[in-house]
Amino acid sequence: MWRFAQVGIALGALGAMICLMGLFPSVTGAEPTVGIGLVQVVMVLFGYSLLILGALTYVKYTFYLDVPATLSQQIGTRLALTGLLFAALAGLADILGFGTHIRVGADDIFFGRLQLIGILTSFGLSSLGVLVYVLAGAGLARHAPVEALSDSIAGVDDTHELILPDGEDGT
Repeated sequence: MWRFAQVGIALGALGAMICLMGLFPSVTGAEPTVGIGLVQVVMVLFGYSLLILGALTYVKYTFYLDVPATLSQQIGTRLALTGLLFAALAGLADILGFGTHIRVGADDIFFGRLQLIGILTSFGLSSLGVLVYVLAGAGLARHAPVEALSDSIAGVDDTHELILPDGEDGT
């Protein structure tokens, strides 16, 4: 299951890159425009969602692999996902039709202060959910010594027992 932890790291790194590309589109070579557009908002939301899902995957498969999730860990997961949902609702409020600015045309997208506060608060809520997931299971984690963990990853057997084929006595 060590590979799933690596998938979590890859998801998190990909999410961070997509989020940064949404925040700073000139990194990709796109022409900077006035304001923020729909594609930028969607990229930031998608990138941060991948980052949070990658963090949850990494924590689960690194620290709590063989341990069933506690109630507080499940609350942390739901808190993280609820924060992502609220961020999407806040970011796309005007586009979905329940924001403070009524859209008249296709190119009159307005990203206001309330949307920014809603997205940042929701991102904080989802980050808090990941933190709750990590800290709620702190007593349940497998406490293996670092040397044993690195040896098991490297495939080293430190039992010092000589394993012989059947029929040989070792003399």
